[in-house]
Amino acid sequence: MKFHKRHIVLAALILALSGAVFINWQFSDDSSLISDVSKELGAATYVNADATSTDDEVSKVSKQTSKSDEYFAKAQVEREQARDSAIDTAQETLKLADSSDDAKTLAVEQLNKLEDNIVIETNIENILKGKGFSQCLCMITDDSCSVAVLKEELVDDSPLIIKDAVLSQFDIEFNNITIIEA
Repeated sequence: MKFHKRHIVLAALILALSGAVFINWQFSDDSSLISDVSKELGAATYVNADATSTDDEVSKVSKQTSKSDEYFAKAQVEREQARDSAIDTAQETLKLADSSDDAKTLAVEQLNKLEDNIVIETNIENILKGKGFSQCLCMITDDSCSVAVLKEELVDDSPLIIKDAVLSQFDIEFNNITIIEA
């Protein structure tokens, strides 16, 4: 008997809850639940509609953008090639059977240091992109760090932001951080 009463009470509660949801939906008339069909993904709106630009200004900006994009792409490719050659050299040293134990230990240390530097560079680049720099490139050597950013994005406090990002990830002297305007 108790078993049937529990089912009846549970069914009554579910029915009451369903009725409350239906009544709320009928009387709320909330149209925000229905998406606006007129919006398009990727549609842009202009903030300053009064500004006019000539074709020369647009082409000048696009040329500057393409030059900076080209610089960053070229620098990243060169950095990857240098890393690949260092990794290949260390791996060849490890594979050679006649290499001394000291040489193999040094090669392993170099690989570990290179791996650590790659992680640190990536972390610094991600921090700077999070801070508002659209393009940046970080290069770490033993005792220095160089960070390339777009010249247009540098403002008064940018050097401090960049150096703070580097110091948060890499133990280095403040004056050994170089900022390159690209």
